[in-house]
Amino acid sequence: MEDDKMYLSIKETENDQHLLVLKLSEDDPLFQKKKKLLEDKGFNLEGQVVFENYSCPDWTNKTMDILLQRARIMCLDEEPYFLTSSDTTDFGWASIMANTVDFSIIELEALHTILSFLDKALCSGYHTINGILHTLRELSIKLIQELGDKIRLETIIVTNYSCDKERYLLQWGNSKGVRSKLEVAYVEGAGRGAIATEDLKVGDIALEIPVSAIISEELVHESDMFPILEKIDGISLETMMLLWSMKEKHNPDSKFKLYFDALPEVFNTGLSFGVNAIMALDGTLLLEETVQAKEHLRTQYDELFPALCNDHPGIFPTELYTWDQFLWACELWYSNGMKVMFTNGKLQTCLVPIAGFLNHSLCPHILHYGKVDSASNSLRFPLSRPCNAGEQCYLSYGKFSSSHLVTFYGFLPQGENPYDVMPLDIDATITDCSKDCCPLSSWTNHMVRGTWLSNNHGIFHYGLPPPLLYHFRRAQSPMLQANTHENFETELEILEALRSTFEDMLETLGETDLDDRQHKAWSILVLCDEEQEKRALESPKLGGGDDVVQESCEKGQKDDNGKPN
Repeated sequence: MEDDKMYLSIKETENDQHLLVLKLSEDDPLFQKKKKLLEDKGFNLEGQVVFENYSCPDWTNKTMDILLQRARIMCLDEEPYFLTSSDTTDFGWASIMANTVDFSIIELEALHTILSFLDKALCSGYHTINGILHTLRELSIKLIQELGDKIRLETIIVTNYSCDKERYLLQWGNSKGVRSKLEVAYVEGAGRGAIATEDLKVGDIALEIPVSAIISEELVHESDMFPILEKIDGISLETMMLLWSMKEKHNPDSKFKLYFDALPEVFNTGLSFGVNAIMALDGTLLLEETVQAKEHLRTQYDELFPALCNDHPGIFPTELYTWDQFLWACELWYSNGMKVMFTNGKLQTCLVPIAGFLNHSLCPHILHYGKVDSASNSLRFPLSRPCNAGEQCYLSYGKFSSSHLVTFYGFLPQGENPYDVMPLDIDATITDCSKDCCPLSSWTNHMVRGTWLSNNHGIFHYGLPPPLLYHFRRAQSPMLQANTHENFETELEILEALRSTFEDMLETLGETDLDDRQHKAWSILVLCDEEQEKRALESPKLGGGDDVVQESCEKGQKDDNGKPN
C-alpha cells in the first residue's frame, strides 16, 4: 500500500526562483536518523531544492541527482539504513547499489516518489515552469526504464500445464467488470503467474477490480454464522472471514465458486511442513518462526472447535471444520490476503480474485496498490516500472525476509533479498553514550547479513554493519573516540569475538546435501535453499565465493595485524 514519506509542494520566491520542496515527514519512524543523515549530507532540512540556472547544459541531471539523493534517504527503512549507514559523512548510494541490485526497490521507490510529485505538480497549474517539470519527468521515466532493464527477470512459459480453471476465473472477472491487461500462465520456477498481454508503461493500470468482486468482511456480516461469531469474546473479523471461507469453498451456489475452484488444493507454505522438514529446520531461524506460527494456529483452532460444531452443527458441519481444513484456510489468507483501504477509510484484509496470480518480486512492477479509487469504486494496480508484453508482471507482498516468505507464502524470492538479516540478541545497556554525540549508539536492534552485499571491506569496516561494530567497540573500550590506528589491539579483540560467535552458530547448521534434490520432497527442497542462504550469512565461500561474516572477521584480523598505513 502507498506510504507517503514526504510533504510535497512547490514554492515561488521573491527572486522568481522556484523551490521544489521534499520535506521529510516527522511521522517517519526513522525521522531523527534520517534528519541526521540529511544534515551530514548538507541538505536543507526544509526540503528545498532551488530551480535556477535553467540554461546550464547539465542543469536537469544535476537537479535530478539532488532530488534522488534526498528521496533515497527518505525512502530508506530500518534494514538498509542499519546495514549501510557507515560514517554518515561518507554516505553515498554507491555503498548500497555498487555491487548488487538488492536495494533496487528503494531506488525504484525514490524515482517513483519524484515522478508522482512531478505529475501532481503538472496537474496543479504551475504553468510558468511546466517545461522544466516535463523535462524532469522525462528524465525520471528514463531512469526508471534503465533500472527496469537492469533487473528484468527472464520469463519462461511452461506450455504443458492446463490453465482452464484460471481462464474460467478470468472470464468470470470480465463479467463482473474486471479490467485486465494480464493473462495467466505457468511460469518456470514460479508456478502460476500474471503475464502482460501488451507493452505496459509507467502509470498504466495492469489490473482493475471492482469492489463488488472483492471478498471482504461485509460477506460475513450478511452470513448466518455472524450472529453466532459476534458473541465469541475476542474473536477478530479476520478469523470470522477465515471461518466463512472454509464453508463458502464448498458452497455450489457461491458467487465466488470459480475463485475457490481455481485455488490450489495444497498451498505448500511452511505451515504445511511435515516431520522431516521440521527436523531439517534444526539450527535455523526458520524453525522458531514456523513452530510459533503453527502453535498459535492450533491454539486458535482448539478454542473454536469442536465447540462450534457441537453447538451449531447446521452452520458449522464437522466435516468442513477439521484441523486440515482450518490450516488450508489459514494458508489461503496468509498467502493471498491483501490489505485494502476502502473509500470510507476502513482498512480490511480481503481476498482479491485474479490479483492473487501476481507473484512477488524484490523489485516489482507494481509498488503501490491497496487503496480503492473513489471515482471508479475499484481497486487499481498501476505500474511503477514498465512491463513488456510476454513478461511476468510482479507486485510486492511486502519487505519480508526469506524465512517469512517461506513460512507464510511457500517460496524463496529470486535474487539477493536485502531483508534476509539475522537478528542478534545483544544487551544494549552496556554502552553509554548520548545520541547527540554518537548517533550510531541509538540502535537497539542489531542484525547482520552476508558481507558480500557490502562494498566496504576496508579497515574498521569489514563489510559489517557500522552500528554493530560501534556497539562492540564501546563495550570493549568505553572511552574509544575514533577509528584510529592506535586502536588495533581493540579491533583484534572485537574481530575475534565476532568470528567466534559466528563460528559457533555455523556448527549448529551441519552440512546440507544439495546433490540429492531430485529425491527430496518440496518442503525439504525449500529448506535446503533456506539453509544454504543462512550458511551464506555465516560461512566462507558460499554465494559465489565472496567474503562473508566469518571470513571478513578473519581477513580483518590479518589486516589489523599488518597495521597498514
